[in-house]
Amino acid sequence: MRITDFDIYKDLLKKSSGLVLSQDKSYLLESRLGPVAKKWEFASLEAMTVALQAVPDKKLVNDIIEAMTTNETSFFRDMKPFDLFRDTVLPYMLKNRVNQRKIKIWCAAASSGQEPYSLAMITKEQGSVFSGWDISVKATDISNDILDQARNGVYSQFEVQRGLPITMLMKYFTQEDEKWRMNDDIKKMIKFDYFNLLDSLTPLGTFDIIFCRNVLIYFDEETKAQIFEKMSKIIAPDGFLFLGGAETVLGITDTFKPVKDKRGLYVPKDSQYGEESAENEAPKGTQAIAQ
Repeated sequence: MRITDFDIYKDLLKKSSGLVLSQDKSYLLESRLGPVAKKWEFASLEAMTVALQAVPDKKLVNDIIEAMTTNETSFFRDMKPFDLFRDTVLPYMLKNRVNQRKIKIWCAAASSGQEPYSLAMITKEQGSVFSGWDISVKATDISNDILDQARNGVYSQFEVQRGLPITMLMKYFTQEDEKWRMNDDIKKMIKFDYFNLLDSLTPLGTFDIIFCRNVLIYFDEETKAQIFEKMSKIIAPDGFLFLGGAETVLGITDTFKPVKDKRGLYVPKDSQYGEESAENEAPKGTQAIAQ
């Protein structure tokens, strides 16, 4: 691919989605955008590039973004964050939201749904501990196609074998031929919607817990800082932010701070979390995930 063509896509992706594409990833453009050019009946990728230099169709831009978005995910991916959610965050919420009896969770970059469904299953596993509580998950992504898959909640044998304990498979899924369908009691806890992290977060509302894992690694530091700043305005003062293992707020923003000895877990800068020694102790009744 010519450098000038690469720059057109690089600028388009950065402006439209925040994704930063380095020169060594130019091969991805050719492999992933070829099918898009074919779908739009362009004679070649170069012909589609020429069309983008005019006033591009918004649907074409969306197709390009979706093609370049990485949707790698699995149930209970990198298990540690889910352990922290179950053993650290939920017990804290059980203690500190006892009057409201309500927990709002946002999963940014939810992909095909395994992460929000994993969180919903963990809360269900707590049994009567959260009886009468309103626990909801807002799951968003920039790809409409992948959101359709997530809403359906239907997964292949290969997908349910990746990280999902057999006990949860049998409890929360119904087998349909060679596929597995998520049961309605879990699906109804989650609302899937399109959302671009570059947009204002205010319309989303406020949240007690935010999962934004393995997506900010594709953004430059200026964009990361802007997103953290926006997140700080919609998270509860004593809320929690989960990032991926290769992500951090350090050196990027002071709106969040890491939780000591809890890798990947962050709290708002003025949070008092951790100052009371009993806060990290799980109340009797919380359930572990059977592997």
